[in-house]
Amino acid sequence: MNDPERAMLLSVHPRFATAILAGSKTVEVRRQRVAAPPGTPVLLYATAPTMAVVGMARIASIHVASPKEVWSAHRGQTGITRREYDAYMSGATQASGLTLEDPVSFDEPVTLSALRSAGTFHPPQSYRYMKGDELRQVAVAGPVVGTALREALGDLVVT
Repeated sequence: MNDPERAMLLSVHPRFATAILAGSKTVEVRRQRVAAPPGTPVLLYATAPTMAVVGMARIASIHVASPKEVWSAHRGQTGITRREYDAYMSGATQASGLTLEDPVSFDEPVTLSALRSAGTFHPPQSYRYMKGDELRQVAVAGPVVGTALREALGDLVVT
């Protein structure tokens, strides 16, 4: 069941954000267990040099297993090479493959400086969940993001 007041903020390198939004990368991998229900909205924060929320998608499913199993199941959808995957997963005992759907690219990305001008904002190293005031802060900083969040979560949460 989807938490109606929660969205995930996911930090990704700009090339991966572009690939997710283009639909060519449908699985994002993480070194730790990710627990979020299908339907959870995901705001994509593109790291340096972009440093902006550039789009949004939804979690379709999450596959938590060993790094080897996650690679075997999703390698064609990850948008990375086996060498990149192995380097990233080095030392990890668990991996999560987040299958993303319904990507939406924002015409006007919300820059880090705009996010910070709306209040205290810190992009996550990997990901974090956002609720209530944080979601409203992002909606204020970027009207296009606010519209997308209202469609995903409802007016009461983001207004």
